[in-house]
Amino acid sequence: MCAVLVGSTAAAQTPAANAPQTQSSAPQSPQPEPPRGKVLFQSHGDSSGVDDQTQNQPAAQEAQAPANAQPQLTDADRAAIQITRYDLNIRIVPASSRLTGRARLTVENGSDRTLDRIALQISSSLKWENVSLAGRALPVAQHLLDTDADHTGQSSELIVVLPQPLAPGASVTLDTFYSGTIEENGGRLERLGATTARALETDWDAIAPDATALRGFGNVLWFPVAAPQLFLSDGSLVPAIEKHRMQYADTPVSLRLSVEYSGEAPAAAYFCGRRRALVAHNDDADAPVAEGSGIATADFAAQAIGPRPLSLFVIALPETMIAPVPMAAAGLRSGATANGASSAPMLSPQRAGSPGTPMLSPQRASSPGTPMLAVESTDDRALPLLADSAERVAPLLVEWFGPHPTSALTVIDHMGQPFEDGPLLVAPVGMLAASSASPMLAHSLTHAWVQTGQPWMDEGLAEFFSLLWTEREKGRDAAVAQLDAMMQPVAAADTLAGNVASETATDAESSSSTAEATIGQPLISADDELFYRRKAAAVWWMLRDIVGEQPLQIALSTWRTQPVRHDSPEDQARAFEALLEKISGKDLGWFFNDWVLRDRGLPSLSIVDVTPREMPAVPGHGAGWLTAVTVHNAGAAEVEVPLVVRSGESSTTRRIHVAGNSNTTERVVTEAAPTQVVVNDGSVPEMGASAHTLDVVQHPE
Repeated sequence: MCAVLVGSTAAAQTPAANAPQTQSSAPQSPQPEPPRGKVLFQSHGDSSGVDDQTQNQPAAQEAQAPANAQPQLTDADRAAIQITRYDLNIRIVPASSRLTGRARLTVENGSDRTLDRIALQISSSLKWENVSLAGRALPVAQHLLDTDADHTGQSSELIVVLPQPLAPGASVTLDTFYSGTIEENGGRLERLGATTARALETDWDAIAPDATALRGFGNVLWFPVAAPQLFLSDGSLVPAIEKHRMQYADTPVSLRLSVEYSGEAPAAAYFCGRRRALVAHNDDADAPVAEGSGIATADFAAQAIGPRPLSLFVIALPETMIAPVPMAAAGLRSGATANGASSAPMLSPQRAGSPGTPMLSPQRASSPGTPMLAVESTDDRALPLLADSAERVAPLLVEWFGPHPTSALTVIDHMGQPFEDGPLLVAPVGMLAASSASPMLAHSLTHAWVQTGQPWMDEGLAEFFSLLWTEREKGRDAAVAQLDAMMQPVAAADTLAGNVASETATDAESSSSTAEATIGQPLISADDELFYRRKAAAVWWMLRDIVGEQPLQIALSTWRTQPVRHDSPEDQARAFEALLEKISGKDLGWFFNDWVLRDRGLPSLSIVDVTPREMPAVPGHGAGWLTAVTVHNAGAAEVEVPLVVRSGESSTTRRIHVAGNSNTTERVVTEAAPTQVVVNDGSVPEMGASAHTLDVVQHPE
C-alpha cells in the first residue's frame, strides 16, 4: 500500500476488533473490577494557571475516599460521558517541553442511568491541578490508568465527584486545569517488545525546542478525553480511534494558544488542520531577534472540526511555496468548472505565513501556475526533488479535477511514521522526494484538490488516485493487483460480519430480507478505514468502469467546486448519484444502494455453466458460435463485471449484471469456437478470488 497511514503504525498492524461500546444498563451487583493502574496522588494543591482566570481558581478539595483507595469504575462508566464542547487555553514552553492547560468542557451523560461521578483522562506525563463547576472547586482524585490511547501506555485519570447527580441526557460545564511535560515516549510499544528506537519512529509526539507535534487521541492525550481503557494487544485501540473521530465530528472546539520563545518567534500553528500565523509579543521590542524572547499567540475560533483528529503542530519557519501546477498540465483543462466558476485559491508567493497573513487568500486565480505544496523544511536539497515529483503527478490530477487545487498540500518535515490530516502531511521530506513515493504523493495531493468533508469521498478518492497513478506508470494489471491487496482485509471483515449475521438471523427471516440487511459499514457512515478508505477506493474504481472515465471526471470536477453542503451524508451521496446519472445517462441506483448507502458485503461469483453452440451460415451472416455463460452470485451485493469470451487469438468482452443471490445468463456471439471464458478480471472485489477462468473443451459430436 502506498497510502499514508493515519495514527500508529503498530496500531495499524494490529488486527482490528470492535471498539468498546457504551453500556446503558446499570452495573450488576458484583463489585466491578478496579482499573488496571495504581493511585498516583490526590490533588489539593494550587493551580499552575495559563492566565489570570486560571490563577484565581480555588484549589481542588481532597477527595473523601482514603488516599490508597482505587476508584471502582467500569469502562461503561467511562464511556457514558460525551464531551459536547471544548474550549482550550494552552500554553507551551518548547525549551522545557512543558504544557499548561485550561480546558472548559461541556460534558453530557450519554447513558440511561444517573451519574454521580465523571472520569476524564490526560497523558500520564501530565498532572491534573483542579476542576471546578460554576466557580466551585469539586472533590477530585486521580490515578494512573493503563491505556494505549496515550504513547506512554498510561493516562492520568481524574475522578470528579459531582455536587448533584447528572441525569441521562443532562450536561454540565467543567473548568479543568492541568500541567506537565510532553516528550517523546515509546512506553506502550516497548511493553509489547519494541526497541526504544523503533517505538519512537512511531510514537514521535512531543513538545520540543525545534517543533511541537501532538497528534491527539490514540497517540498523545494533550487534551482531556472520556474513554474506556484501550489496548493495542487486544485490537481495541485502532477502531476506537476511528470511532472517536466520527463521534466528535460535530463537536465545537476552540483554542487559544500561547508559545513561549527565545530568539526568533515560531511562524505558525496548525490545529485540527487549520492554520494560523503566530503573532509574536516580544518582551523587549528593541532586542535583536536572535536574543529576544516573548510569547507568540494564535486564536482558533470555535467550530466543528469534522471527522479528524484533535491535533496540534507548531512550526518554526514559514512554509516555502513550491511546485506550481505545470503550464502544460494546466492547459489540459480550462480554469473554469462546469458552472463557469474558477476553482483556484490564490496562494502567497515563495514564503507563506508571514505574521498576520493567511497562507491562502480568498481571491481566485484565473491563470495556471498555482503552487501545489507549502513545505516547512530546512532540507533545501530535497525541495527541488519533491517539486519534481509533484509536477510529475500533477497532470493526472489536472486531467480529472481541473488546473487548480482547492488549497496547497502542506508538508511539515518530520522524521518518523507519516501522519496525514486532509491537505496536511507530516512526513520526512527526503522520503517524499524519492521516486518510489509517487503513489503516496498522488494520494496526498488528491487532498489538495478534493475536500468535500465526506470521508468516503475524500479518503476513497485519495486511494483511488494512488491506484490510477500505478495504472499510468505500470499498467492496469499492476493497479488491479494493488487493488486486490488493498481489499483483502475488507473481504475478511465482511466475511466475518456476514457469518455473524447469519448465525444471529432467525428462521423466520427470508432470503430477501437477508439481502436487505447491512453486513458491514455503509460508506456514508463508516468509521473504519477498511471501508471509508479501502472499500471506497474500490467503489470509485468500479464506477469508472461502469460509467466511463470521462463522465466520472466531469462529475467529480463539477462536484468539488460546489458550495459546501450541510445536508445529510445520504442526501449528499444521492445528489452525487443524480449528477453522475445525468452526465453518464446510466441508472446507478442499484449500485449506490448496495455499495454506498448500504453494505451488503462483497459478491461471490462463480461460473455455473458454459454452453457453446455452432451457428450455421445464413444469408447475410457467416457461420459463428453462440456461447451461453451462466454466472452465479452467492453474495448479497449486486454487481457489474466484465465477461470475456476468448476464441483463439481474438476475444469478445461484455459487461454483465449479476444481482445478489441469483444467476445471470449472457449469450455471446464469436466467429470461432470459444476456448476460454473469464468472469471478472480482479477489478471488482469479491469475498474470495476476484477472477474466474474456465477453459472450454469442444467435444466432437
